[in-house]
Amino acid sequence: MASSERSALLTYRLCGGSGEEERGRERARGRAAAAAAAPRKLPTFLGVVVPTLLSMFSVVLFLRLGFVVGHAGLYQALAMFAVSYFIIGMTVLSVCAIATNGALDAGGAYYMISRALGPEFGGSIGIMFFLANVCGSALYVLGLVEAVVDSFGIPPGQKVGTGVHVLPQSYWYELLYGTVLLALCLLVCLVGASIYAKATFLIFLIVAGVLGTILVSFFATRPLGVPIRLPYFNGSETENGSFTGFSLATLRDNLGGGYAVDYTTGQMMSFSSVFAVMFNGCTGIMAGSNMSGDLKRPSYSIPRGTISAVLFTYLVYNLLAFLMCATCNRTLLQKDYGFLRDISIFPPLVTVGIYAATLSAAMSNLIGASRILYALARDDLFGRALALAKKTSASGNPVMAVILSWLVVQVSLPVVFLSQPCRVKLVLFSGKLNTIAGVVTTFFLLVYATVNLACLALEWASAPNFRPTFRYFTWHTCLLGIAGCCVMMFLISPVSASASLGFLLLLLLALHYLSPSSTWGYISQALIFHQVRKYLLMLDVRKDHVKFWRPQMLLMVQNPRGSARLIDFVNDLKKSGLYVLGHVELQDLDTLPSDPLQPQQDSWLSLVDKLNVKAFVSLTLAPSVRHGVRQLLFTSGLGGMRPNTLVLGFYDDAAPQDGLARHPAFTSTCEEVPLGFPPLRAPAAPKLLSAREYVGIVADALKMLRNVLLARQLESLDKAWELRRAASPPPAIHVWPVNLLRPDSARYADTCSLFLLQMACVLNMARAWRRARLRLFLCVEAGAMPHAQEEKLRQLLKDLRIQAQIQLVPWDAVTRLHWQTRRGPPGGPAPAGAAEEEDEGAVNFPANTTQVSDEYVCAANKLVLEQSPAPAVRFLYLPRPPADTSLYPLYLRQLELLTRGLGPTVLVHGVSAVTSTQL
Repeated sequence: MASSERSALLTYRLCGGSGEEERGRERARGRAAAAAAAPRKLPTFLGVVVPTLLSMFSVVLFLRLGFVVGHAGLYQALAMFAVSYFIIGMTVLSVCAIATNGALDAGGAYYMISRALGPEFGGSIGIMFFLANVCGSALYVLGLVEAVVDSFGIPPGQKVGTGVHVLPQSYWYELLYGTVLLALCLLVCLVGASIYAKATFLIFLIVAGVLGTILVSFFATRPLGVPIRLPYFNGSETENGSFTGFSLATLRDNLGGGYAVDYTTGQMMSFSSVFAVMFNGCTGIMAGSNMSGDLKRPSYSIPRGTISAVLFTYLVYNLLAFLMCATCNRTLLQKDYGFLRDISIFPPLVTVGIYAATLSAAMSNLIGASRILYALARDDLFGRALALAKKTSASGNPVMAVILSWLVVQVSLPVVFLSQPCRVKLVLFSGKLNTIAGVVTTFFLLVYATVNLACLALEWASAPNFRPTFRYFTWHTCLLGIAGCCVMMFLISPVSASASLGFLLLLLLALHYLSPSSTWGYISQALIFHQVRKYLLMLDVRKDHVKFWRPQMLLMVQNPRGSARLIDFVNDLKKSGLYVLGHVELQDLDTLPSDPLQPQQDSWLSLVDKLNVKAFVSLTLAPSVRHGVRQLLFTSGLGGMRPNTLVLGFYDDAAPQDGLARHPAFTSTCEEVPLGFPPLRAPAAPKLLSAREYVGIVADALKMLRNVLLARQLESLDKAWELRRAASPPPAIHVWPVNLLRPDSARYADTCSLFLLQMACVLNMARAWRRARLRLFLCVEAGAMPHAQEEKLRQLLKDLRIQAQIQLVPWDAVTRLHWQTRRGPPGGPAPAGAAEEEDEGAVNFPANTTQVSDEYVCAANKLVLEQSPAPAVRFLYLPRPPADTSLYPLYLRQLELLTRGLGPTVLVHGVSAVTSTQL
């Protein structure tokens, strides 16, 4: 558990854990010691209500509410408010649910999303939310500059100011004004959250006073005409707006929409463009959540503070919209953004309110962006790229994150935008607030949609530990929030929405492959568990069909140091099937204080990750290896996903070699092998497994109807060299689908032969082995019509859709040795009992016959060895062990003679019908 989660169980020492786990937690807590030591000071009102109110009022309340009502009319404006607050209302419900489900730390929405959906979603949305706050800060600075220039700027066409109009107007001057205002925001944020809270509270008092004055002004001001100066036309051109006081005619004229050209951009307004501007007044709902790391009780404050602020702003917006429509004509509303100052009983106070609210919103977005950046840096999702942002002051204020966020906002200010033909209109710091509203709104909507998605995933996963104390939400509200956000994104700006989603997808992919693993306990694992359980129940073994059979492997590994290449080889052989690495620990749990397998589990899982194999790990305790393998064959897997094939390394006297240290997965990173596996057995040391027990394991597996693969010298297989060497000749896979130890019953179409052929074909289908060529060897005797046999075998391969080269191999000299030993003619009847278990290729030496001689087995070995060029790997037929257990050592000795010197070889015995000619 990461330190930043501030788990209550850890705080109160109510949960226990192993010493190693506790040390891991202590190390994690140490990485964020400065942040953990930072005091949490802010209460609900100062930390949530005030920032949220000011962020939601900001520019829209004083400078754009009249614009919205003037273009959209009262009915559509009220509909916009309803739609906007419905969307953010659903999002607020999701925020409250997540916020009350556990301890929150710095990062606000990023922290909620990352701890629910994982580092990929969290990191990508964190960047998007950071950019949204950066753009929002630039937007509000722009609005403030617009208000300052409108009040104190020299009118266009005049070179010298008069009265209070003394500020020059040009791109560079306005950039300078914005830089100064942004520097003021930086100074406040650098001091810390408590100063920021005090500053915002002072601003809140000013805004509340101004708002009260405005409400009084609608009733107290007498009707008047307001001359409107159009700043981007000839300076001598003016229009007149009217404040009529409360008038039914004025209200009637303002009920419907009247979209016109925006006088600052020259663009025709529409529902979507006006909605984009209006929605910026709703995007401040995360201002309180962004301060989660500085709140005394974030899980208590965020729901109550955010809901209170949202309800209050909704009432204020609706009330002001009605008052404006009932008292101001459309010309005044559309073409004078600062008309509230003109109709106020005390105009300078409105100007102060505009400045204060906009400055507060800019500060709120700047400090919110810095907290998100700090949280991203502390979680190490982007490595060294954000390392600088981790640095904090002595009081815990992330000063470097604040400075970096300020720098990004400052760099974004000079962005230009072409808004009219043949004339460059500067977007930022030139009075074109509406132009970038769509982009900022899209970013915020994307973040809100993801917050709803996080809550939806938590609800659908039905995780026992998802128990939020806030219960006024359901998965329906989450879905409605997601749908509303997505629809409005594309309604506002299809281009911005598509570009934002594309950028989000790129970030997701980058973080998926590059970000380190985390221990946050995110929801994807719970959802995967939920779905896997459901589908495992649907995977009915009674409905299995041979057409869809796939190998499900249980590979027994004594020590991974000597089996690295075998593990990799079996991974190629599984064909998207189940793959389990099994290990038997020879101990008795009755004599041990605890389970010795638990500490080993992490080492095995790390091995799987490092070797990049798609395998599960299954460890067991048993008094003997044979008993342990039986346990794993009985218990491994679940439902329809159970091992059907047992893979063993070959039992011989070869000295084990440490292939793990030479494996590319370790040598390429210049790392040691700190996986905790014991050193390999010394060549002279006794084995843990006897020859009789080894053959007994094979016999047990066959009795349990499991296929068996014995792999010999697979550690000498250099797959990378074999498959990347010169293409002429390409690497080959030799297949001998005939029982070489039973030449009197050699068949090519029994169950075992077809299984062997299928396994060779499966290997050839693996991506790494597609260049290899299958060579199928047909052993023929003189006078046995070899061409007819070849044609029959070729037709079988055609029916099975297997591409392989067939090679005829005369083996009269080899079989002659066999018949001499058995003292019977090649064409005569087989001795009694010779055909016992023939279909399964048994080596069940009857009492009244003589088993194959060593001379014959060596001759068969030589026959296989002579087929050149040497292949990358050979597949041979594995006979069934004899029924007489006293013959087990002889059986194993003959297998050793048969495969001696052949290089990488796989002996295969199949008991399953695995091939199909049906569609």
